[in-house]
Amino acid sequence: MESINAKYVSQKISKTRWQPVSHSELQQPDIFATGSWDNEVNKISIWSIGSHASNGIEDGFEGDPQLLCEHKHDGDILDLQFLDQDRIVTASSTGAVTIFQHNQKSQTLSNSQHWPRAHRYPCDNAPCTGVVCSSPEIVSVGEDGRIIVFRADQGGVVRVIDNADSSTIHAVTYLRTTEILTVNSIGQLKLWDFRQQSSSPSQILSLSGDRVPLHCVDRHPNQQHIIATGGQDGMLCVWDVRQGNTPFSLMEAHSAEMWEVHFHPTNPDHLFTCSEDGSLLHWETSSPSDMPSFLQGKFCGRSSSAISRSAMAPAGGNQSLISAWLSGDSSKGRLETTHMLPSQTLPVNSLDVLGQCLVCGTDGEAVFVNRQVPV
Repeated sequence: MESINAKYVSQKISKTRWQPVSHSELQQPDIFATGSWDNEVNKISIWSIGSHASNGIEDGFEGDPQLLCEHKHDGDILDLQFLDQDRIVTASSTGAVTIFQHNQKSQTLSNSQHWPRAHRYPCDNAPCTGVVCSSPEIVSVGEDGRIIVFRADQGGVVRVIDNADSSTIHAVTYLRTTEILTVNSIGQLKLWDFRQQSSSPSQILSLSGDRVPLHCVDRHPNQQHIIATGGQDGMLCVWDVRQGNTPFSLMEAHSAEMWEVHFHPTNPDHLFTCSEDGSLLHWETSSPSDMPSFLQGKFCGRSSSAISRSAMAPAGGNQSLISAWLSGDSSKGRLETTHMLPSQTLPVNSLDVLGQCLVCGTDGEAVFVNRQVPV
């Protein structure tokens, strides 16, 4: 618990993201952004846990996140991504996509580019539910089933797929430079190849049985055919897009909706999920004999490692998480989960992990930062 700092921010936090750092492996992130929702006035805010925050601290402890700057935001912030170190893209419940410029010298935020009603119905706005960035390109998805490609350096729309989906698209991520993945409200994972002019996906994968809505998606940073998703039933699904059209494995993760799933960007043996049930989980494979001490409840002061039930049980030991998840040998190990937060009941809406630093935002109007994540 000593490594967790909680900051109460007087607004419900819908999204949180670390500012990208240089490729130096030794540099840890110290700036993050948050977006709010369900408040009278919603805001995008920039926070620091590093040297920026060392001046004038009177009411905080060392390591507490300190507010650097903020800007009013029209509508709920439904997604938030850094385009680069100085620009942040938001997705709004009003259907808008906005780029905010962070001036690090003056510590101010300004509206740099704005696409109002990018997502819309014939007679009303449609919430923009997700954005993903690969500078200078931005891809947005929405409740209207549209996929839109923008270019920040041109200020314009490059491509629109109007009828990409007949249901709500909840999230989007890049698979490769020219390919994206989307998840929707009827349990489908769709692959889109922008090299093709077709308005149809190049591949559709789906959950068998009940069409449980999928809310989040992430791609393994090194093995791009490996995908993790989470949805309304709280299950963690792992997919291999090369093999079949159904999940490779299903694991019981949360007791309510899973809102985000993230592989660690440089050590994808580790995976993190957060949920409406108020929990944030750290996933790692290990065999019983070499289970690290931190999986014995180091963060919560209680033993919290749990065995997941997998459709194809993982092989463990010192193999990577992915090779374990894509192995059907159940005799060598198991998948361990650790609770990263003290017990709470309000939803954990968003998380991000970079280096040894993890940040998450909650409906309890709190941001939690852990700077000693053992990865």
